[in-house]
Amino acid sequence: MATLTIRLPSDQHERLKALAARRGISLNKMFEEFSTRALAEADVEARFLARAARGDARVGLALLDRLDARFTE
Repeated sequence: MATLTIRLPSDQHERLKALAARRGISLNKMFEEFSTRALAEADVEARFLARAARGDARVGLALLDRLDARFTE
């Protein structure tokens, strides 16, 4: 496991400590959860962009038009 040191303004640090306390977790655990969420979002974006690069915009727009027509009836 690695160690990470970050610099934060004192008031922000205090607010984050209070948030972690309200959640009943340590500040370390909360940052671990934040980083897990950020990495998951980056993975989803990368997969979306890779799939979009392989796709055909005309087909995608036609599909959206069909969905729109179906749900606006």
